[in-house]
Amino acid sequence: MKRKICVVITARPSYSRVRSALKAIHQHENLELQLVIAGSALLDRYGNAADFIKKDGFVANAKVFMVLEGENPTTMAKTTGLGLMELTNVFYNLQPDAVITIADRFETIATSIAAAYQNIPLIHLQGGEVTGSIDEKVRHANTKLADLHLVSNEDARERVIKLGEDPEMVINTGCPSIDLAREIINEPKLTFDPLEKYGGVGKRIDWQDGYIVVMQHPVTSEYAESRQHVMETLYAVAESGIPAFWFWPNVDAGSDGTSNGIRTFREKKDPENIHFFKNMDSLDFLRLLKHSKMIIGNSSAGIRECSYLGVPALDIGSRQHRRLKAENVCHVGYNRKEILEKIMELNGKGHFPSSTIYGNGDSGKKIADILSAVKLTSSKSIHY
Repeated sequence: MKRKICVVITARPSYSRVRSALKAIHQHENLELQLVIAGSALLDRYGNAADFIKKDGFVANAKVFMVLEGENPTTMAKTTGLGLMELTNVFYNLQPDAVITIADRFETIATSIAAAYQNIPLIHLQGGEVTGSIDEKVRHANTKLADLHLVSNEDARERVIKLGEDPEMVINTGCPSIDLAREIINEPKLTFDPLEKYGGVGKRIDWQDGYIVVMQHPVTSEYAESRQHVMETLYAVAESGIPAFWFWPNVDAGSDGTSNGIRTFREKKDPENIHFFKNMDSLDFLRLLKHSKMIIGNSSAGIRECSYLGVPALDIGSRQHRRLKAENVCHVGYNRKEILEKIMELNGKGHFPSSTIYGNGDSGKKIADILSAVKLTSSKSIHY
C-alpha cells in the first residue's frame, strides 16, 4: 500500500518552494500525494496560486478558505486559528500517513498543530533558518512540533540540531526551489513577453534592452510602516529610469499598507518605467529573474533562487536579516537615496557565479526517496 503524504500549500511562494517535491512524490511508486490548498493561495488578489497548481496537473484533495481581511496582527492570529480548525477536519478525513508543512509563513503553524495534536507524523521543510520577525518564531515552532526535518543548507541543519532535534532526523536535502532554477539556468534568453502573456497593470515598458524585478513584502514586526517603506522603493525605482517588473506583496500583516502605497504611487505618478503583476508561473518567474539586471526588495527569491542563478539581489530592510546569503546579495535600508545609489551601482555589473549554498537542484527526488524510506511515527520517533 502506498504511503499517503499530505502537503499543505498556504501561499504563492510556498508552491514554488515545493513544486519539484510534489512532482517527485506524485511519481514515486511507494507514495501517494494528498494536496491541500489553503489561505492566500486561493485568493485572486494575491495571484491565485491554485490556478497555476491546477495548470501544472496537480489535483487538490481539499481547499481551505481561511484568510480574514485586515492584514494586521489580529487578523493574522485569527486566520491561523481558523486554519487550525479547518485543517484538523481535513486531516481527519484524509487520514494521511504524514503531513508536510513548509517554511515559516505565519499560518503554517496551523498545519503543524493540526497534525501533531492528532498524532500524525509531521515533516517540516526548510527549518533552521533565521530571518527575524514573527516568521522566525513560527519556523522554529514548526521545527519543535515536527518529527522529521528536511532542511535547505548545512547552516540550517546545525541550528535545528542545536534546538535539540535528533541529528539523524535532520537531513540537508537542499531547497526544492533550486530544482526549478536548474531547469532554466542555461536558457540563453527570455522565451516569452511578460506583457503579452500575463497582462498586468501599468505602462507598456520597453524591457528588451534590460530590466529589473521588484518584489517587496511587508515586515510583520514593522507592519505599521509598510506603506512608508514601499514608497521609498517606488520613488527610487521610478527615478532610476530602468524598466521594472513589480510584483504584488503577500498576505502578511502590513500588506494593505504596501498595496495602498503601490496603488497611490501608480495613480498619482503613473511611472513610465514600472509595470505591475500579481503573479506568474513559477518557471516563468525564474526565467524573468534569470535574464534581469537584478532583483530589488526583500523576497527570499533574491536569497535562494538568485544565489543559484547568480542574479544580483538588492535586499532592502530587515525581512531577510541574518539569513544565509551568497555574494550576489547586498543590503540597504529604507531610504530612497541609498536604494537609488545601489541600483545604479549594480546596473551593468553583470551576474555573479552560481552558488549552491541552497542545493544543487535535485532536492525533490531526495525528499521523495526519504519519505519512502523512513518509518513514520509521531512524537519524535521516526526511524529508518
